[in-house]
Parts: sequence; structure tokens; C-alpha cells
Amino acid sequence: MAFDKDAFLTALDSMSVMELNDLVKAIEEKFGVSAASMAAPAAGGGGAAAAAVEEKTEFNVVLLEAGANKVGVIKAVRELTGLGLKEAKDMVDGAPKNVKEGIAKADAEAAVKKLVEAGAKAEMK
Repeated sequence: MAFDKDAFLTALDSMSVMELNDLVKAIEEKFGVSAASMAAPAAGGGGAAAAAVEEKTEFNVVLLEAGANKVGVIKAVRELTGLGLKEAKDMVDGAPKNVKEGIAKADAEAAVKKLVEAGAKAEMK
């Protein structure tokens, strides 16, 4: 049986994003490849591969520097991490440091906001 490329492309056109995502995952498992590791083509295309790229779900909160209000930042770090005073102070003094790792986007945004409000420079990665 010969492969009908036109029928395959027509089938792809009729698929939903979720169906395309499932297809890409099945191809990745069957052939041991990853669509995410391939460079994006310069002239567009790659619709199925682009649909399979999922949004990042885990984030790290990084304290870049303490800023002028070091005491407030130490308090914020203690509140976010549950660390003791000495450990939180050491973390702030040793910036840049990861304050929280592998947390949800909303939690990471809230943590960065709390650190910035305390006077620190922080970011989400």
C-alpha cells in the first residue's frame, strides 16, 4: 500500500489542536524523537510541531539582589520559604539565589510580587 500524502495532509487540516498534540506525542514515542528540540523552520510551516509545544508549568523564583530594604526582604523570604532567620538572611546575602523552585505560575508571580514590594529585585524563570 502506497502512502497518500495528500490524504494525510487533509486529515491533519481537519484535526483539532488537542488531536494534533496527541498525534505529535504518539510520533515522539514511536520514533524516539522530540518536536520541541527541533529548530523552528525559517519559512513558517511546522504547524503540528508548533501546536505540540506546551506552555511551561513550573517556575523558579530568583532573588537577584536585596535592594535597600534588606530587613523587609529577609522577612518576605522567611514568609515564602518557612526558613529561620539565619537561613533567610544567608539566602538574601548570597543573592542571586533561587527562593522557590518548581512552583506554579500564579504562585511564582505572587512570590516575585511579594519580594519586589519588600524592596528586592526578583524574577521568575
